[in-house]
Amino acid sequence: MALMSTLATDTRIPELPQVADPSQVAPKDARELSRLFFQQLTVLEEGTPEYQYARNMLIEMNMSLVRYAAGRFRSRGPEEMEDIVQVGMIGLIKAIDRFELSREVEFTSFAVPYIVGEIKRFFRDTTWAVHVPRRLQEARVQLAHATEELRSRLDRDPTVKELSELMSLPEEEVREARLAANGYNSTSLDATIGGGEDGEAVLQDFIGAEDQALELVEDFHALAPLIAALDERDRQIIHMRFVEELTQAQIGEHLGVSQMHVSRLLSRCLTRLREGLLTVG
Repeated sequence: MALMSTLATDTRIPELPQVADPSQVAPKDARELSRLFFQQLTVLEEGTPEYQYARNMLIEMNMSLVRYAAGRFRSRGPEEMEDIVQVGMIGLIKAIDRFELSREVEFTSFAVPYIVGEIKRFFRDTTWAVHVPRRLQEARVQLAHATEELRSRLDRDPTVKELSELMSLPEEEVREARLAANGYNSTSLDATIGGGEDGEAVLQDFIGAEDQALELVEDFHALAPLIAALDERDRQIIHMRFVEELTQAQIGEHLGVSQMHVSRLLSRCLTRLREGLLTVG
């Protein structure tokens, strides 16, 4: 469709060309029209119908840029592609609002990085099963490429040292990136994996263990006010013995008393705490 055949005159919005179907404008014509509409945005007052019209035309005419950028992620599947296009539109709108003709660059060159960046941000913020620092998210991608390259070159799985050399990263960061990759996808604990006594089992049957220390949580909560009720010296003795892990002799030197005296004081404190716990129970 020729450029002039898409234009008409609308007296309600002076000096602004009217496009019958912006989404059908050819890319070459869209570039010419976009420059014209950007020129109008520089002189129109934001918030007016004329300004909004010019901005909307720019969005609709350049939707092909979003489809082009989204095409890089077509492997995500048709359902996710809808979300990708919607997110890409946000990037396009940001690019339109921030573009200036004085930059002397084509709008397409300016807009595509915005669109792709918004899509990648969407993946970073929504597709990870657990929160992972951006540094490790990026390292995960680099790790995947490096692993594939070395695997094809060596005909075996590469070592951490080999990956570290290729990626120019410390070995510790390579290990962290490997660990972070586990956070990209998650599996339900109720997922059926088979192999149980009844011919079927779920993941939770094979992972996890009983934490014996969990039983102590209630005791710790009950113990806290009892320790707070001790006098300052007794609390100090308890702290030095069970937090700083000092010997009775070392505690005696610190307090200026004998080890025997420390033993009696400590025994008295523990008896008081034990009786207090039994009373609470």
